[in-house]
Amino acid sequence: MPEKQILRLKEVCHITGLSRSTIYKMMNADEFPKSIQISGRNIAWAKSEVDAWIERVLGQGERG
Repeated sequence: MPEKQILRLKEVCHITGLSRSTIYKMMNADEFPKSIQISGRNIAWAKSEVDAWIERVLGQGERG
């Protein structure tokens, strides 16, 4: 079974190259995976969902 991991906002920004504000704008427009609340005010993203989003973006770039 694959290992499940979560990413914090700083890691998501680093991996995707997107700014914090862009990530939130894209989430609100349903263009980026939604965050999950892990405790109190702490949020994170499922690494698998962020990876899938990256693959979709890369695939779109290859098609033109």
